[in-house]
Amino acid sequence: QEVEGQRRLGAAVAQSLVSQSGSANMIRPGTSLTKQKQKRTVVPKFAPGKKTESLKPDLHDFLNACDYVGAVTLLEFEKKTREQRPHLLMWLAYSYFHNGDYKKAVDAYDEALKTEKDLHIHAYKACCFYALTEYSEAEEAAKLAPDSSLKTRILFHTAHKRNDESAMMSHHQALMDTREDQLCLAAIQYLRSHFQEATDIYKRLLVEDREHWALNVYIALCYYKLDYYDVALEILQTYLTNFPHSITAVNLRACSHYQLYNGKAAEAELKVLQQASNSGNIFQDHDLLLHNLVVFRNGENAVQILPPLLDIIPEARLNLVIYHLRTGEEMEAYNLIKDIEPTVPREYILKGVVFAALGQKTGSQEHLKLAQQLFQLVGASASECDTIPGRQCMASCFFLLRQFEDVLVYLKSIKPYFTNDDDFNWNHGIACAAAGDYKEAKEALLQVQNEDYRSEFIYLSWLCRCYMMNNQPALAWETYALMETSNEAFNLLHLIANDCYKMGHFYYACKAFDVLERLDPDPEFWEGKRGAAIGVFQRVLANKDSVDKLQEVVALLHSTQHPQVDKVIRVIQKWAKDNRVQID
Repeated sequence: QEVEGQRRLGAAVAQSLVSQSGSANMIRPGTSLTKQKQKRTVVPKFAPGKKTESLKPDLHDFLNACDYVGAVTLLEFEKKTREQRPHLLMWLAYSYFHNGDYKKAVDAYDEALKTEKDLHIHAYKACCFYALTEYSEAEEAAKLAPDSSLKTRILFHTAHKRNDESAMMSHHQALMDTREDQLCLAAIQYLRSHFQEATDIYKRLLVEDREHWALNVYIALCYYKLDYYDVALEILQTYLTNFPHSITAVNLRACSHYQLYNGKAAEAELKVLQQASNSGNIFQDHDLLLHNLVVFRNGENAVQILPPLLDIIPEARLNLVIYHLRTGEEMEAYNLIKDIEPTVPREYILKGVVFAALGQKTGSQEHLKLAQQLFQLVGASASECDTIPGRQCMASCFFLLRQFEDVLVYLKSIKPYFTNDDDFNWNHGIACAAAGDYKEAKEALLQVQNEDYRSEFIYLSWLCRCYMMNNQPALAWETYALMETSNEAFNLLHLIANDCYKMGHFYYACKAFDVLERLDPDPEFWEGKRGAAIGVFQRVLANKDSVDKLQEVVALLHSTQHPQVDKVIRVIQKWAKDNRVQID
């Protein structure tokens, strides 16, 4: 029998990917595709003791409160009324940038260049282009700016986006030991998945300034990426004590609960944001939260919400791939991921899963080979070889190579972590059966609870084989009897007939060959039925089977129109007469 149908190869499909901090493209948590930037009505301040004279709100009050909508509203009003504020356009561009209106910020900086003589504006424009993921434009704008630490940091990041290692090395050497430059370096380490190196930088900066609260969020992010979710929660609490309604921090706490517990627990953590929100639905106003809510709810509304976010939140594409895999839409998943060049283990794993699923469905050996190579690349890497996903990858690699003894080496090493996991029990059961350990295989397959899995032909055929190899042919026959008439039922009957014959369960082999012969008058089925009937007779002679079974076998032989039937029956009846056994 062909070994096929491994369920969810690798590790990625078992759990969706939440976005912890927004996008690597710097789209901020406060931005949304559907959110319209609302202008705020500026409430005037009244001078003490006066009824009619009011004081205009102070810009720095808005900025100190991070109220950039208020700042934009005030500055746009001043611009419209042509009030004289020093560097008004610069302040307006600054407020636009921090409010996520990057294109408006670029326009304001362009306008400011006509009146201001500060060439550093080109560097500020570069920051806007970078936030818009327009990295070439960002680099060109930065090169127009005078040399500065900000220019170096921008060029360092654009070189990273272009994968230009030599340029990165050059800009790296130009960094100084200032807080901003070290934060820039830590960010690059984080983006390159060097989380421990990033953590070391953040911790050093935190020692120098204990009240730089945001560093706690950065450290928590690193520990989250290192799979230390409980440690991430502990460190995050320091920041949340001071800023309980921070979207980034609350979202990270929710993501950690998702990894430690489940989606319901994660969603509960987001309620604090909804309760503190002035808008009707905070999730609709923040793409990051809207994306993660899909994950927490196990893919609910994925098709409606995720496609518009594909170029904003990197995990959106991967989660949509996972959604299509779960719904059996392998080609849609393939189309989404085929052009992605993996950079981190989860992307390699997910691409391998898609190739394996598509290869198994279409019979494409090319895709199965690519999947095997991707799994091997992750599982054999120094950073992943001793992780649970790494060992799952090696198991999947050997599964596709049909080296089942090696599969079991890896699966057994992580078995305690997947006690009630249907996908793991499926794969473990099939691997054990393919390796000849039918007792362990039966136990694993019977632990699968998903009714859709339990109704699949691959599952039923392997379970029946385990029954027969464990001397329980009656259970295999019962499994067949519960199936509706179909090609799959015919194939299962064929398996039962041959395996029962091989194992000496001749009574059930004879019954199976009898049904096969009725469905298809193939001479081989008669030969199998004849051999099984003689096998039952032999077991009765050895007192290993009852005469009742022999009586039933004789009845089955009578249903066949073949010249050898009478000869076989005469031999049985002669023995019955000599031994005073009633055989009709």
